[in-house]
Formats: sequence, C-alpha cells, structure tokens
Amino acid sequence: MMENIPPAALTAYKTQDGRSLAELSRGSRLLVVFLRHAGCPFCREALAEISKRRAAIESAPARIVLVHMMNDQQAQALFRKYGLHDVDRISDPEQVLYRAFGLTRGSAAQVMGPGTWWRGFKTAILSGHLPGKPSGDVFQMPGAFVVENGRILRAFRADTSAAKPDYAELATCPIGDESPRT
Repeated sequence: MMENIPPAALTAYKTQDGRSLAELSRGSRLLVVFLRHAGCPFCREALAEISKRRAAIESAPARIVLVHMMNDQQAQALFRKYGLHDVDRISDPEQVLYRAFGLTRGSAAQVMGPGTWWRGFKTAILSGHLPGKPSGDVFQMPGAFVVENGRILRAFRADTSAAKPDYAELATCPIGDESPRT
C-alpha cells in the first residue's frame, strides 16, 4: 500500500529545526505519529510507549516525527517528560497536516463512547497517564504512518481515540505487510 501525500503538505509544515517532511523523508524512513490533544491520556500513553520503544524504532531504521496541535513551548515541555524533547516535532494547530494524511475528527462515540471508557480508565488511572489540560481539538483522531521519499508506505488511522498501533512493529514490519492494529 503506497499513498501519495499532497506535495504542499510535505513542504509547508516544518519541524522545530525548520526541516520539512519532504526533506526528512528523502532517502530515509520516518515514523510520523499524529497525536491527539496534549491533555489526552492516550496521547501521553503513546509518548510513553514511543519513548520505551525508541531504540527499536530508530534501529528499524526509522526517524520519529511527532505531529501535534500545541505551540512549540508546550510540546517541548510535554515531550521532555517522556524523554522525547530531541525528536523532530511539527506543530499543526489547524490540523491541515492531519487532514492531508487522512485523519479525521471523531464522533462523540469514537472519542468518548462506552468502548473507550475502560481503556481510558486503565490508561489514566491504572497506568498513571493522568489527563491534563486539553491543548488542541479534543475530537481529533490519532494516527501513525511510515513515510519514505514523500510517500506513505504503511498507515494506521485510529477508529477510536483509544486505538493505537504497536509503534515499533509499524516501523519495522516489511513494507507490503498489512498494517498492524491493536
């Protein structure tokens, strides 16, 4: 499965260091992770998992790029808590890049329906990823993509706010395999 990304999306949004996805993906594999709002326990869980599996992801080799809806100061502070302050990050508060990658806003049932409550309880209370102040669109759905040379090679588009891939598996699986779902 290869998907094209609109060329404007590849060049318009820059990391904290001023590099575009087009530049970063030229000859390199990226794991581009689109986060929900900063107060979301599932967003915090994703950051913890990416931090824990960072060595496996980077040895794939895949370069981690985090896309978020916060300002850069908020993002840096949050990512620092998870040891990810030094990874590439792109601020997209208007969610233009999210839409370019086919990520939508969820319905009330997808974001806070009964199916997400138990996982939300486990994530927030049992795993300690307590919610914080929302910073961004609370209805934005997350996703993760393997991108190389400006093309999506593998995609995970969440169907609920609680859905997530195994980030290391997504980054390391041979291209052409079915995208992992958990």
